[in-house]
Amino acid sequence: MPQLSIVVPTFNELGNVTELRDRIAAALPGVDWELIYVDDDSPDGTAEQLVALAQQDRRVRCMLRIGRRGLASACIEGLLAASSPLVAVIDADLQHDETQLPRMVELLRDPELDVVVGSRYVDSGSIGDWSRSRALISRLATSLARSVLKADLRDPMSGFFMMKREAVLRCVRAGTSGVGFKILLDLFASSPTPLRFREIPYTFRERHSGASKLDSNVAWEYLLMLLDRLCGRVVPIRFIAFSLVGAFGLVVHMAVLALLLQGFGLGFVVAQSAATLVAMTSNFALNNLLTYRDMRLRGMGLLRGWFSFVAACSIGGLANVGIATWLFQREGGWVVPAIAGVLVGAVWNYALTALYTWKRPSARKAAPPATRPVAAPPSLS
Repeated sequence: MPQLSIVVPTFNELGNVTELRDRIAAALPGVDWELIYVDDDSPDGTAEQLVALAQQDRRVRCMLRIGRRGLASACIEGLLAASSPLVAVIDADLQHDETQLPRMVELLRDPELDVVVGSRYVDSGSIGDWSRSRALISRLATSLARSVLKADLRDPMSGFFMMKREAVLRCVRAGTSGVGFKILLDLFASSPTPLRFREIPYTFRERHSGASKLDSNVAWEYLLMLLDRLCGRVVPIRFIAFSLVGAFGLVVHMAVLALLLQGFGLGFVVAQSAATLVAMTSNFALNNLLTYRDMRLRGMGLLRGWFSFVAACSIGGLANVGIATWLFQREGGWVVPAIAGVLVGAVWNYALTALYTWKRPSARKAAPPATRPVAAPPSLS
């Protein structure tokens, strides 16, 4: 049985997975190891390449996820699938230094350690050839991460680390969020007791092949994960995202309402109704892009989703207009009535749109939610 399981989340990493296997094999000649690739149904054929690789090398496994996406959740599923006493996470793009893995194994022989972190910010560690703007963003994100940490970790944004399996289980059972792309931060923030750790330096390298996955959605998911931790896991993470989108929708609503009232001289009822429809459309587009990114509607589904969203919110919209109109007639001003109308429909909108607009396909039409392993035949494992 392997003594080390290395989890590698993949999405469109066709040009990297075999090279990573080869480099890990060269770095760990005296260690019994296995590679657990967790692929989110890459359209570039990564999963098919991994299946072929597993046929050739019994140390390679591929877990194929269909209908779900996300680096943190992929890492968690891969870590839970491991049976080795030591588990590691490393990126598929070869930016992490796999030659540090033997040192991590040796350090974790210490019963007083739970995790060894590859760090860019200790001793001789380095971020490599990053631009000044990217380095600044990384430093800012690291500072924000410290607000939810239970440890003085210099590089909580690192995606390269090794842990004892029992420590991973403690963290996951305590409630990881599985949101975003920073699994180490999630594990540290979830641990019921402070994790005992050591950081070792490494130099961050350039991507070997393929395109970077960093985009605005990555920053959005990172913000959601931090908010999820700061809010104490009291409310669902999607509701937090839905509420943030709704807050922006309120700005849209008020801007349109002011324009129609003061710019075009329309009556309040007509202006409020039009502003409500515009804000609902804005909220639908942003929720589809951000809140329900993993269930994003496309093509004709986007049009059907918009109709569903508007229909589901119609009762909330009626309450919005009705209450706002009543308050406007009593108070005379338009700002407070407009805000009150928006707030009344918020909870209703979230509950009903989650149920009807972005509902998951039925079990007969979609893959089952459990991760389905794809690997070499039993005779090879």
